[in-house]
Amino acid sequence: DMPCPATRICKGSAMPVLTSLLHRMPPAALAAATLAGLSSLAAPAAAELQGDGLLRTRSAYPVEETAARLKADIEGKGIMFFAAIDQGALAKGAGIALPPSQLLLFGNPPLGITFLTADPESGIDWPVRMLVHADADGTVWVVYQDWPWVAARHGITSRNAEFAKATEVVTSILEAVADCAPVATCTE
Repeated sequence: DMPCPATRICKGSAMPVLTSLLHRMPPAALAAATLAGLSSLAAPAAAELQGDGLLRTRSAYPVEETAARLKADIEGKGIMFFAAIDQGALAKGAGIALPPSQLLLFGNPPLGITFLTADPESGIDWPVRMLVHADADGTVWVVYQDWPWVAARHGITSRNAEFAKATEVVTSILEAVADCAPVATCTE
């Protein structure tokens, strides 16, 4: 392989990423970054994230009951419930063996939309999703987004109170199924 000349964008080159970042920056931020040195652009904040951005809380109930209890709690709190997708049933219909698994989608638009106003691409993480599934040992887990991680992923620093509220609401919903109190003691 021949080295990539500095005047070209080559496969595996960091130039497309850098170019994309430069085009998305407001002119004042671009000027400040240029003065500070382009090295500050080489490592976007999201690259520093640890883990997968997911939290896992153990449930005290089987998958179906966990999903039903979560849905009832969500609706009881006046939160919009959008859908429940029975992934286990979909797998069975496709002739694939899968332990019970349900994906719940819900949200509070006045709260969730504030994240999109900070960064429209944060919409990939909204509405809220909770995956209820059983592992190989039969332990039932509720998997969901870690909101501070989501904020860091999108570089959102202007919505700390809203992200804290999202964490508080999700924790309160999990209290309906967690096999511990407080919820944090059975969350990984």
